[in-house]
Amino acid sequence: MFDAETSAPPLWHNGPRPGAFYNFPSTQTGPSDFRQHSQAPVTTATSIVALQYKNGVVIAGDILGSYGSLARYRNCPRIFKVNENIILGAGGDYADFQYVKAIIEQKIIDEDCLDDGFKLKPKSLYCWLTRVMYNRRSKFDPFWNNFVVGGLQDGEPFLGTVDKLGTAFADKIVCSGYGAYIAVPLLRDALEKNPAPTKAEAIELVEKCMEVLYYRDARSFPKYQIATIDTVDGVVVEGPVSVNQNWNLAHMIN
Repeated sequence: MFDAETSAPPLWHNGPRPGAFYNFPSTQTGPSDFRQHSQAPVTTATSIVALQYKNGVVIAGDILGSYGSLARYRNCPRIFKVNENIILGAGGDYADFQYVKAIIEQKIIDEDCLDDGFKLKPKSLYCWLTRVMYNRRSKFDPFWNNFVVGGLQDGEPFLGTVDKLGTAFADKIVCSGYGAYIAVPLLRDALEKNPAPTKAEAIELVEKCMEVLYYRDARSFPKYQIATIDTVDGVVVEGPVSVNQNWNLAHMIN
């Protein structure tokens, strides 16, 4: 109960007392009226594996949406064609990915309506994503995603990634999620032996990585999408493709 003699006076006339909320005229403000940002993603997707080859880029990711440890949603594609220059993949929170995807698709529609002969390029989208992700991170309400941008920049292949903090880098190998620990060493070893793989060799390497991830990653799924973009065939998005499973060695695992 309020004690006028022992309680601190209001901060100003008719204002709140220290530690209390101020009730604005005609409103009732309390702790329940304040918005709480999400502390962690809910429905998530796992690794993205991407590799830059001689004339283009290949990106792969499975189609599972995990609800915690439950393999809840079995058809969640997260690799898509942005335009003739760009393919995009994303890991992390699937709802955040859908939100950002809708914004990107609207940007492409607005660009087509201008009809000025210019098309969005991968480095432009990559730079835009760094600003978007850092902006939301600065508001303590990040998009819980890791985006992988692949495409052709003035005829040259480009591959870059942006995480939920806005941290970004470009490289010939980009893997997110568990793939950053399992797939990257496999791809680096392959590139050391063959620094300029062909399209067929790059696809074979990525498919091998998806197979290994299915064996080792508890949040992975045997069906995945694989997309390529190059100067010859343009953008090709295939899937769902099934992993070539071989469990003959399972009896040797203790």
